[in-house]
Amino acid sequence: MDCHSATQNGNRRYQSGDRDSVISLWDDVFPDSTGHNDPAESIDRKCKEGDGLFFVAEQDGTVVGMVMAGYDGHRGWIYSLAVAPTQQRRGIGSMLVRHVERMLGELGCPKVNLQVRTRNSSVVAFYHSMGFDCEDRISMGKLLSRSGDDALESPSDTH
Repeated sequence: MDCHSATQNGNRRYQSGDRDSVISLWDDVFPDSTGHNDPAESIDRKCKEGDGLFFVAEQDGTVVGMVMAGYDGHRGWIYSLAVAPTQQRRGIGSMLVRHVERMLGELGCPKVNLQVRTRNSSVVAFYHSMGFDCEDRISMGKLLSRSGDDALESPSDTH
């Protein structure tokens, strides 16, 4: 299952052969991720969308970064950005963000949003350096049940 495969600006779109590398990267960068953010399931859902807004960065044939974004016609979102811990602070994250901003802009997207856990001050600083500002909003979420379950996780586990 490929989410397109064109190469652009040193980044390329996710390909099915990247799956294991992206899952490993996701697990390294988001070790406390909750069940509804399972990387394999998120990748499957994203590829099913087929919007082409899922990119990887490679170095010497190894996936060292990824960004998953979306656009619904109203706002763009950066859902996940991950850079291998050994490759952070080398411009890979900035390159991926700029790339996805260009792709969203080409789709006519007027604004991009993202969410960061409040305790992750270094990531907040990174996005500030990329021109993002904190907005006076409250982020709310609700897990939708699967297979008739009343709840997947307690409300305190959502992000």
